Amino acid sequence: MALHIIKLVVGCDTIEDLLAWHKEGHPWVMHTRMTPKRIDEVLDGGSLYRVFKGQILCRQKILAIDTVGSGPASRCEVTVDPTIVRVAPQPRRAFQGWRYLTPEDAPPDLTESEAADLPPDLARQLRELGAW
Repeated sequence: MALHIIKLVVGCDTIEDLLAWHKEGHPWVMHTRMTPKRIDEVLDGGSLYRVFKGQILCRQKILAIDTVGSGPASRCEVTVDPTIVRVAPQPRRAFQGWRYLTPEDAPPDLTESEAADLPPDLARQLRELGAW
């Protein structure tokens, strides 16, 4: 069963900001300090779930995980599929680095019509009220 990774988005407030940033030629690679120890499980269909302003809003399939460098200077690069899949907004408190996310705890994907019809702020408010 696939294991996912969850990470806060830094420098982007919305999914549209993330898309615009990558249109400028930035590769779809997430950089982090620690390499996951459970790489085989993550690469078995896992996704990178992204948290924007306290809400999980989207995911991208993880294609590769590489450790670059060695010793104290080593870093991890997580290459993701450029296709962004919007998910049902789910609140998430701030944390440092990344965390594993089990399939049971991952929010469900939204259909194209659900993703297009509901502004993220409204979806967040509905979730907080327990109506969605």
